[in-house]
Amino acid sequence: MTTIKLHNTKTRKREEFVPIDPENVRMYVCGPTVYDRAHLGNARPVIVFDVLYRLLRHVYGPDHVTYVRNFTDVDDKINARAAESGRSIAEITAETTQWFLDDMAAVGALEPNEMPRATAYIPQMVKMIEGLIASGHAYAAEGHVLFAVESYKEYGALSGRSIDDMIAGARVEVAPYKRNPMDFVLWKPSDADTPGWDSPWGRGRPGWHIECSAMSYELLGAHFDIHGGGNDLMFPHHENEIAQSCCAHPGSGFANYWLHNEMLQVEGKKMSKSLGNFFTVRDLLDQGVPGEVIRFVMLSTHYRKPMDWTEKKREEAEKTLDALLSPLSIAVAHRAVPSNAWGDVPKGIRETLIEDLNTSGALTCLRASAELVGKLAEGRGPGESDGATLQVACVEFLTGLEVLGLYELMLKRAARKRDNKDLLDDVHLRFVIARNLAMQTKDFSTVDQLKAGLKQAGVEVRMTKESVELVPGPEFNPAILEALK
Repeated sequence: MTTIKLHNTKTRKREEFVPIDPENVRMYVCGPTVYDRAHLGNARPVIVFDVLYRLLRHVYGPDHVTYVRNFTDVDDKINARAAESGRSIAEITAETTQWFLDDMAAVGALEPNEMPRATAYIPQMVKMIEGLIASGHAYAAEGHVLFAVESYKEYGALSGRSIDDMIAGARVEVAPYKRNPMDFVLWKPSDADTPGWDSPWGRGRPGWHIECSAMSYELLGAHFDIHGGGNDLMFPHHENEIAQSCCAHPGSGFANYWLHNEMLQVEGKKMSKSLGNFFTVRDLLDQGVPGEVIRFVMLSTHYRKPMDWTEKKREEAEKTLDALLSPLSIAVAHRAVPSNAWGDVPKGIRETLIEDLNTSGALTCLRASAELVGKLAEGRGPGESDGATLQVACVEFLTGLEVLGLYELMLKRAARKRDNKDLLDDVHLRFVIARNLAMQTKDFSTVDQLKAGLKQAGVEVRMTKESVELVPGPEFNPAILEALK
């Protein structure tokens, strides 16, 4: 069996991944709070763990991997958005959940096996909280239920912090009903205008952390393989998950491997609205940056390193992906399709991905696989090239695209390129006709309007006395060009 190595935040070292049950590999990743569009940073963990999901499916088989990613659909931010907009909470969360799914599909992410919503698991949360109170790990006070941090001796082990350090460095809610400043909320009361559910402690709603513990237990069991998310969740969210889960199910161990991706920057700076460099995934898509480019740029940096989104990286990704279109067309012409077999993933990609998801190295190997397809198709391959050798290379190349989540996206890119060429040809013909007429009438107003529209669409107009050439640039936007037809 292939040995995957992953950096385990829990042990602070790279370890061989040994699943509890190879027939049922289980992974839980913390999902979004659905109150608005997903920003670019939200896409990074989705893409990172999508690659891990694909890797596990190739190694253990698609039917032997269960991936769970939740939706937090009860939260104070959602309540505030409902109050501001006058819309119902159910309407807002339904809309924003679908936004998230649509945007993540656009960057090539597979949907997890299970996508539980917190509001569907309130009874399970209440039951877990009752058990924590009964075992002395939680207490009720003034309509709240709080987890007693001092009752769990291992608290802080994941993040490597002592309780004193956490109190000094964290923003903790100071409340008279807390026995310890670090005790965190499992249940809190709801007023008449706030969503709430009946419980032994009165009408209220769950705290944030208990959601993931209850949902992971119901869908994956008390002890599963991998838990992941951004490193901003390591403390307090994941620390609190461990504490309440291990106390609710003594001896279970909760998750064996903890993976955390680093954060995202834009042009070397933290993304923020005040700096004017904050944008959502939908913003980029609407600006004409396709999903495969977003994904490629994300995969170009190892998940445990800070990822810097830059215009230069976007342009380089466009060029690299365009270079993959020719071998893609060769493979498709030979009726090759991606394989589910791990052995059909190109060797270089296999060797890099199993080393703690080295996606940057895998992209380099993908380019080498594409070059091999091109050489074999031209009869320039290593050794004796024949149809069977080319067919194998085509399958390997497409399987490499698939395990990196680029296969379907690249098929769509190829289709767009064909459509865009037809669109450019139509506008080019109109431009030539307008120019020829202007040369006779000396009225160049229509030509100037077309030139302005082409510039806005990111198309350079190159003219000589004899010819007109339209050259799409990196800012090419076919939607604007469509209006010029």
